[in-house]
Amino acid sequence: MVSYNNIMIKLYNTLSKRKENLRPRVEKSLKLFVCGPTVYDFAHIGHGRTYIVFDAFVKFLKQAGFKVFYLQNITDIDDKIIKRAKDINETPKALAIRFEKEYFKDMKTLGINSVKKYARATSHIKEIISQAEQLLKKGYAYQAEDGIYFDISKFKEYGKLSGRTTQQAEDAVSRIDESVKKRNKGDFALWKLASSKPSWPSPWGAGRPGWHIEDTAITEKYFGTQYDIHGGARDLIFPHHEAEVAQMEAISDKSPLAKYWMHGGFLTVNGEKMSKSLGNFVTIRDFLKNHSARILRFFVLKAHYRSPIDYSENLIDQTKKELQRIDEFVEKLRKVSPLRNSKRRDLLTPLLTPFKTRFQSAMENDFNTPEALAVLFELIKQGNVLQAQNALGKKDAKDILSFLKQADKIFGFIFWGKEAEKIPAEITKLAKMRKEYREKNNWQEADKLRAQIETNGWTIEDTPAGQKLKKKTRAGL
Repeated sequence: MVSYNNIMIKLYNTLSKRKENLRPRVEKSLKLFVCGPTVYDFAHIGHGRTYIVFDAFVKFLKQAGFKVFYLQNITDIDDKIIKRAKDINETPKALAIRFEKEYFKDMKTLGINSVKKYARATSHIKEIISQAEQLLKKGYAYQAEDGIYFDISKFKEYGKLSGRTTQQAEDAVSRIDESVKKRNKGDFALWKLASSKPSWPSPWGAGRPGWHIEDTAITEKYFGTQYDIHGGARDLIFPHHEAEVAQMEAISDKSPLAKYWMHGGFLTVNGEKMSKSLGNFVTIRDFLKNHSARILRFFVLKAHYRSPIDYSENLIDQTKKELQRIDEFVEKLRKVSPLRNSKRRDLLTPLLTPFKTRFQSAMENDFNTPEALAVLFELIKQGNVLQAQNALGKKDAKDILSFLKQADKIFGFIFWGKEAEKIPAEITKLAKMRKEYREKNNWQEADKLRAQIETNGWTIEDTPAGQKLKKKTRAGL
């Protein structure tokens, strides 16, 4: 693809509020942590956006020559899990295991396979208790009647990630632990005492971990007290990521916890964040009943990861049409014949090189996937012109296909998933019979076969080049 010998990636850092050159703590080696799901329900496409973005980002980093340890937690104990389990008369553990399995199924379906380690909160209780003990010993935490809390007034840099003052944190209502036992309204739980299960023994009594401390306990175990990149959706900046910073930096006396903080934009519906609390979400599996995984990956990556996306079926239809343009171009490239005039072969070299350079520049500039995709569509336009002029040879087509395949190792929607679109022998037979009826002007029988083909989940289009079959359900466009 493109030589990455002199690569310089720039990332927007939420901590510094500006773009910075990516300089790993250890040369050519990166440690990345992304907040994983709370497994009490099916994941929705807003979650899917975050995990698709970071999957593609990791694949880009690897292609650029970095060794990446991508770590993700699984929150398998939480108040939401306990409440949902009670509502449906299931144990919290059974509920969490069930939806964790569903989450992994969704990730596999979306081609998300770059995570090196998934770490459950409940498998790190010892590390969580240890961190709470250290914070108590150093005076950053205190014991109340209902648990152990972090005192935000003790950490002088509290608010540096989100840009909030301590008073603004006090006034916030977003996922702050409610308790009349706390010193300050903005203090958050490290350990919640609980008389009922699920609970684990601790020096302060049986209980369970707070939401924020599981992440720092997990990252300290696998990465140490500092690492390269922390990622997640922007709604986690406060209070979740702010709490992580306070916890770990208070324990280690080292700053920053993560050198770079990457936060993705929301997936909205009619301008409102897609969320389970608002009831305006579309689960990944419901989306995949009508559309392919390729569509969701393309839909997500054609927007910049920091920008909001307002979801609508109209935008999905537009995405399908754009993907169809790519598919048609790829099919044309595969059918290109050798040029008779070998001198015309030189046309491709000046065409492809600048496209590669521009593609690389876009990807290096804060992972600007929409700009990189615009480069690919411009290449498609130029390639179609050359082909119409009979100026694109077989070797040219092979070179362009090679470039697209390298790009797709990052994107995962150009070629990935196409194998699911192989036309069954039964459908091919029906299409052949329909063609024969049309040649005999037997339009009535031809229309019956069209209807039969569509009933089986395929569409058929009559083009100058002949009949074209496309899958219209989950495996197709």
